[in-house]
Amino acid sequence: MIDVIIVEDDDEIRESLAILINGTAGYSCVDTFGDCETAIPAILGDPPDVVLMDIGLPGMSGIEGIRQLKKKLTDIDILVLTVHGDSRLVFEALCAGACGYLLKDTQPVKLLEAIKEANDGGAPMSTQIARMVVSSFKTFPHSSLTLRETEVLTQLCKGKSYKMIAETLFISEETVRRHIKNIYKKLEVGSKSEAVAKALKEKLVYI
Repeated sequence: MIDVIIVEDDDEIRESLAILINGTAGYSCVDTFGDCETAIPAILGDPPDVVLMDIGLPGMSGIEGIRQLKKKLTDIDILVLTVHGDSRLVFEALCAGACGYLLKDTQPVKLLEAIKEANDGGAPMSTQIARMVVSSFKTFPHSSLTLRETEVLTQLCKGKSYKMIAETLFISEETVRRHIKNIYKKLEVGSKSEAVAKALKEKLVYI
């Protein structure tokens, strides 16, 4: 049995998803919430197998909700289900810790398959989103940076401090410093401003 919690502010959509999940053998919707503020304490208290998370929520955004949950429950599988196909939101959600990203026009059978895939350790995505992710990597195919260094550089380009980067990526500040030192060396720059300028000019990050 795959236990699912839904975080969605639209009453009709939330109820429809719960009915779909509860009406399918092997799946159980154990609870639903309309916002992150009430959902997070409940999820932390009794974690489900998979969380279906909307992004455009009242109050705390779904992305911030994902970030907070992953900080405490590193192994929890959070699947974004939203109307937003904006590239910036997609990558923010994935960087925050979402294991997959689906659009709300996903067919019910595909949604159920995605929940199972997420529970099995996969990274399900709508076709449109998958293409966006793949195309993004084409923007910096010659980068000498590792994936983690690219993540650190991306956060740096967003103006985040070492402490904020560490919290966002769930690593220590010392690890952030080590990555940034390697980034400076590989990019042949000597400062944060130079690194950011080169990253943006040469499309080494996706923001």
